[in-house]
Amino acid sequence: MYAIIETGGKQLKVEVGQTIYVEKLKADVDSSYTFDKVLLISDKKAKVGTPYLKDATVVAKVVKQGLSKKLRIFKYKRKKNVRKTMGHRQPYTCLVIETING
Repeated sequence: MYAIIETGGKQLKVEVGQTIYVEKLKADVDSSYTFDKVLLISDKKAKVGTPYLKDATVVAKVVKQGLSKKLRIFKYKRKKNVRKTMGHRQPYTCLVIETING
């Protein structure tokens, strides 16, 4: 059984027991988070929402909140002696899918 959920402007295919990394969510570590934007649930027969399924939820447990690896951004303008180096670390939330209801 799997479901397709929407979070952080992205769609993810999830199964029970799967670990996923999503955009940062406002949730404490070791708490549960419920996704209500479920687009599809497939068991033996697929249920498709228009755009979301009513009364369908996916419950996940928050494992940790963290920052991804640093990205180096280098801006350069030729013939002008302009060079600028910046870095960025995107925050994320690590989740383990517990149940798919619907």
